Amino acid sequence: MHEEVVHATGHENVTATHASTFEVTSDDYLTPAGDCILAVEADRTPADFDEEFVDACQDPDARITATIEVAPDLTAASEPLTATVEGRGDPDLTVENERSIVGRTSDYVDDRTVLVEADRAAADLPRDLVEALADGAELRLRLTVE
Repeated sequence: MHEEVVHATGHENVTATHASTFEVTSDDYLTPAGDCILAVEADRTPADFDEEFVDACQDPDARITATIEVAPDLTAASEPLTATVEGRGDPDLTVENERSIVGRTSDYVDDRTVLVEADRAAADLPRDLVEALADGAELRLRLTVE
């Protein structure tokens, strides 16, 4: 199993209403049009991912899991809100973008894509998780490939 972990921060414009993608970006801003974006200021991008992780993602039989954990209140001892997205790899995944990480429900691939044929998109995520991100909560995205 190969794993990459990315930390990012929610933003007041997070709506997570996009029906076919979810995204985490290293940009430090988010406009209301960015309806697939879950968090900004990501500390890592696909270009930072380990070569073995990328190779594993390029296997068409690879199962890729994106685990999204959100800490709604860092001062409280509350459990993080969690959502899991399952998808697959693809030989065309280059995983080399320097700004954004994208999961897709389709089989479309570009240099931001880390998984395709996802079983969920931004719009399918629990609304309490999305609301916490809109309030500026911290996000941890754990990507695992098997």
